[in-house]
Amino acid sequence: MTEPDETYDPTRHPGLLRWMDERRDAHEGWAEQIAFATALDFTPASLEALDELIRQTASSMEEVTDQRMTPFFQGAIWYVGEVFCRHRKMVWKYVPDIVSGELEPFFGAAGETSALDHPCVGAPDDPESYLYPLNMLRRILLTEDEVGDPVEETLSSIYADPFDEDEDDDEDEEDDD
Repeated sequence: MTEPDETYDPTRHPGLLRWMDERRDAHEGWAEQIAFATALDFTPASLEALDELIRQTASSMEEVTDQRMTPFFQGAIWYVGEVFCRHRKMVWKYVPDIVSGELEPFFGAAGETSALDHPCVGAPDDPESYLYPLNMLRRILLTEDEVGDPVEETLSSIYADPFDEDEDDDEDEEDDD
């Protein structure tokens, strides 16, 4: 791991740029190998088809993590991020760890892997704004939260409210004024 200098641009990380080019070049072949390929047109509605494919391919968050380097999941990660970039005006980023401030080796580091060894998408001008497509794929397989309450997330529901902004919290903030 290395700490980036003050000139680091999270949208220009060499591993990120290389990965994005590889994914873009591999997309057509990836889509042809999976069911619902014709439905994957980069629209927000197409996330429903991908959601179904993820659920058919993996049964747990851990399984998605373990398979994240497979061609299927690499394509799915890129696809989800691209939908957000194209329709939510986000950009791809590779950000340092928020605790250590260091950059983890990009995808496929030897040995132990970090939860943050993969790219994210976020607002171009906001360094605090980011969502991890891999985590979105993992979240849809979560069946209950930390306290055991049922959870029913989909890629479409995440797209609809990407930063999980609770309307009740917004109302409470307005009442404080």
